[in-house]
Amino acid sequence: GIAGGIEICITFPTEYVKTQLQLDEKANPPKYRGIVDCVKQTVNGHGVKGLYRGLSSLLYGSIPKAAVRFGMFEFLSNKMRDESGKLDSKRGFFCGLGAGVAEAVIVVCPMETVKVKFIHDQTSANPKYRGFFHGVREIVRTQGLKGTYQGLTATVLKQGSNQAIRFYVMTSFRNWYKGDDPNKAINPVITGLFGAFAGAASVFGNTPLDVIKTRMQGLEAHKYKSTVDCAVQIMKHEGPMAFYKGTIPRLGRVCLDVAIVFIIYEEVVKVLNIVWKTD
Repeated sequence: GIAGGIEICITFPTEYVKTQLQLDEKANPPKYRGIVDCVKQTVNGHGVKGLYRGLSSLLYGSIPKAAVRFGMFEFLSNKMRDESGKLDSKRGFFCGLGAGVAEAVIVVCPMETVKVKFIHDQTSANPKYRGFFHGVREIVRTQGLKGTYQGLTATVLKQGSNQAIRFYVMTSFRNWYKGDDPNKAINPVITGLFGAFAGAASVFGNTPLDVIKTRMQGLEAHKYKSTVDCAVQIMKHEGPMAFYKGTIPRLGRVCLDVAIVFIIYEEVVKVLNIVWKTD
């Protein structure tokens, strides 16, 4: 939870820009000419704090998200380790998949839907959400609880593949680095590098799912009949490159995100192992 909170505060502006670029459809002509133009227009119109619009919704969700993700991964990996206590990369992949699906259903889908609606709302002439709790109340009042679960299928696919790729890469790197010595300590800098590689792999592996998820959760989501229909419409009207919108800002955020989260998580676990003895 601590790791998730710190990471979001550092990297949120890149998440904001990524979401704006993904919501910016070619059909309407595009409002932004690129990353720099998006930042410039946002700062000119709303000040620097405009780049942090929607932060609260992610901040409130990042603690349970980190808890569910790592808790589920540890729970599954403890059951799948071999006799020597080693987790191979293939099993790491399936543990990561389980962790991603769990965090998608319990935390990420409602949290991301609110975040995307907040960011999309800011682009309208008269924003209707005054803050996090007011926004959630309005969404639930007008659309019911299912209004916070838009794009669930896309979110499960995105988070499941995200964590499967990340934990697969992290497990592979850890096993390679430790070699035949399972108790070999890993320097935090090395952990950060492994995390950045894992983050980059997940970005290139599932940005198309992230674009679909963002569209399914935006204020224009009613245009799409389903996740598949959304993908078909994007391909038909905007072409295959539209599936990689926002890749560069997402790459920056995710590499930092995964590196920071894994470093802090490893360090917190070390401290907990000292102060909180378990069997």
